[in-house]
Amino acid sequence: MNSDDRLPLALLLLRLGVFVVMFIWTIDKFVRPEHAAAVYEHFYFIGGLGTTVFYAIGVVELVILAGFLLGIQKRFTYSAVLVLHGVSTLSSFQQYLAPFADVNLLFFAAWPMLAACFALYVLRDRDTLWVIGRV
Repeated sequence: MNSDDRLPLALLLLRLGVFVVMFIWTIDKFVRPEHAAAVYEHFYFIGGLGTTVFYAIGVVELVILAGFLLGIQKRFTYSAVLVLHGVSTLSSFQQYLAPFADVNLLFFAAWPMLAACFALYVLRDRDTLWVIGRV
């Protein structure tokens, strides 16, 4: 494999990896909306949202993630994934202050994924494998 082939392959693998995590988080809104409600209340300080709201959020996220996975409207979908994950990462600030309490150590995995989202966004024009759209 020559050096020109390695970057698109690396970006594809990053995109697939980010997609898997974001997809599972999105599906959780449909399977366990009560868990999503607890997350929104605890981390985003938004309470009182019903199941229908989480289904709607989940549908919007699924559309964005499908575009992200397929490389459609990269400027929008890649930036949306970056923002969604960025907000999620930053909202967990308290967990970073106590890394060894409870399961807080797992929250640190959000940072390399955020870096992957950023890399995908800034290199979106070089992410060319298995894409339908252009930049």
